[in-house]
Amino acid sequence: MRKVAMAIAVLALAGCGEGKSVDAPRVKPAVTESQPQAGAIAAQEWDVRVGPPDHKLQAITDLTAWLLEHGFNFYIVKTDGKDEVLLGPFATKEQAEAKQAQLTEKLARAKKNDTESQIIEHKAAQ
Repeated sequence: MRKVAMAIAVLALAGCGEGKSVDAPRVKPAVTESQPQAGAIAAQEWDVRVGPPDHKLQAITDLTAWLLEHGFNFYIVKTDGKDEVLLGPFATKEQAEAKQAQLTEKLARAKKNDTESQIIEHKAAQ
């Protein structure tokens, strides 16, 4: 009975707002001298690369599950045909180092000695 009630609630909420269209034009802020231009160099950002040294697929899925379980936000990128798990991006290297220290501490408590972490420069999407 509980599952049926939950399914009905989900379906009812999914239909909320159906037929309503919000097409209000968005006002773009005027460009001023203090705002960076499109060609301006972006500030340097940092990531923490996390993973097993041998990039095993199963180990990466276990790692991402562990990261989620312990409250770490991550994303996955493909570099040279291999998946990499990254935490970040962080605005400063100090923030990345603090997150790496927190990760290292939690990995040590969990006795996960097969996982490495390294601070790298954030690569912008192209």
